[in-house]
Amino acid sequence: MSVTEKGLAFLPLGGTGEIGMNFNLYCLDGKWLAIDCGIGFSGNDTPEAEILMPDPLFIAERHKSLCGLVITHAHEDHLGAVAHLWPQLRCPIYATPFAAAVLRRKLGEAHLLPQVTIHTIPMGSRFEVGPFDLQFINVTHSVPEAQSLVLRTPYGTIVHTGDLKLDREPVVGPLTDLEAFKAVGDEGVLAMVCDSTNVFREGISGTEGQVRDSMAGLIKTLHGRVAITCFASNVARVESIARAAKAAGRQVMVVGRSLRNLEVAARECGYLQDIPPFLDEREANSVPDNRLLMIITGSQGEPRSALSRIASDVHPNISLGEGDTVIYSSRMIPGNEQAVMAVQDNLTRRGATVLTDKDHLVHVSGHATSDDLRHLYSLVRPKLSVPTHGEWRHLTAHAALARETGAEAILLEDGDLLRLGPDHAEVVDTAPTGRLALDGGRLLPMTGGVLAARRKMLFNGMVLASFAVDDEGYVIGMPKISAPGLLEAEDPESTRISEEFADAIDEIPDDLRRDDAAFRDAAKTALRRALGRKLQKRPLVDVHLLRV
Repeated sequence: MSVTEKGLAFLPLGGTGEIGMNFNLYCLDGKWLAIDCGIGFSGNDTPEAEILMPDPLFIAERHKSLCGLVITHAHEDHLGAVAHLWPQLRCPIYATPFAAAVLRRKLGEAHLLPQVTIHTIPMGSRFEVGPFDLQFINVTHSVPEAQSLVLRTPYGTIVHTGDLKLDREPVVGPLTDLEAFKAVGDEGVLAMVCDSTNVFREGISGTEGQVRDSMAGLIKTLHGRVAITCFASNVARVESIARAAKAAGRQVMVVGRSLRNLEVAARECGYLQDIPPFLDEREANSVPDNRLLMIITGSQGEPRSALSRIASDVHPNISLGEGDTVIYSSRMIPGNEQAVMAVQDNLTRRGATVLTDKDHLVHVSGHATSDDLRHLYSLVRPKLSVPTHGEWRHLTAHAALARETGAEAILLEDGDLLRLGPDHAEVVDTAPTGRLALDGGRLLPMTGGVLAARRKMLFNGMVLASFAVDDEGYVIGMPKISAPGLLEAEDPESTRISEEFADAIDEIPDDLRRDDAAFRDAAKTALRRALGRKLQKRPLVDVHLLRV
């Protein structure tokens, strides 16, 4: 991409057009800066994978020109992929104290911490990364120390908002620094790359203070065990829950590894200082039901999360049932509806009462409403607007809003290279993009053979045939057919398919029988034909040939 050798460009590799997996690149005179590096969770369209992340191939090939990675805040969709992708990036990382604390634990678990340079940057400060003149601006969000980022360059100033809202009562941390945004706007802003997630919601943002008051009143009225699930990184919400529990005479227990890690990182950074240490889940049975409140991971229905296992009654230490209450203090991320409803149904089946934000004020969004965005545009006054972080319908609505404020809106797909300049902005090239799936400890391309085969098996099944042949290549005995998920072992159809397969093998020409690879390919074709006629499906097929 020779266009990046001179000038300023923006390149989203993840997060534009879909929720999650934020991974953005800026190029200044041939030097690159990455902003955020997050994961996303699989939806109904990708059942073969659970955790997804952007493919960093484009910038990995240019990692010697990558000056650094700046983290705007400590949410998984902004830093969750760092420990997996950093070996391909190999650059220093810049983050506020809380995000740095969370990141150190993740890198430690991945045995990478000694290799990674992490620069801890104070909130709201100005700093340099290579040729980039950067400034953090404090913003409110559902995690401590969220920051917008200002990039001052010879070609113009960019405001990269990250995730933000205008919370008038954030409870933990400072207010959004509107004066700083106005000061940057007074300097002149070429473009604002801005959060679109909550653009459809009118009015002003709900506040964490309102949730705190509502939660305190609600918990006092409840009996039995109380369990609350929320995003682990929402320190303000965790603190509000702990205060409400104390007022109701309940002890607080955290259930789930991410919550325990959150507690350590939060206390390390000076948060939760007047909150007593939380109980461990193994202490559940030592506290009377009416004196216990549990904060539990798994608000999005993740199958291996603590709440999912509790709902299925397979958790080793915790159970919920008749007379207990489960509160969802979180939003349902698009794509997770089916998983969340399944967990809620299991909890209800066990006799627990499930409450959500439709029943009580137990959650507010951490993202800017349309009124928030209008106010932000009135302060920053950018020439250009680049909506990001949302599905395409969010980006389109955000673009319309930006045009109302006088900005020119540019809609990008992941991989679009946008050249920015004081007089002109245009998409000049396209970078390769893709998604990787975390599969155990491996990173696999979503378009690769392994996941493609898994996807096919999910919908069409798999059939394995085994047969033995003599030196001449003629079948000995009857072939064995195994088709889990398609045929029962004793199904008469299995016998008929085996017989038809055996007949088809006998018809394979003699010249193919002498070469095992050619023989296997011909046998696969024969098996597909037999299956197609009997099952009307196209499963993944394989054959094992044994020459004796």
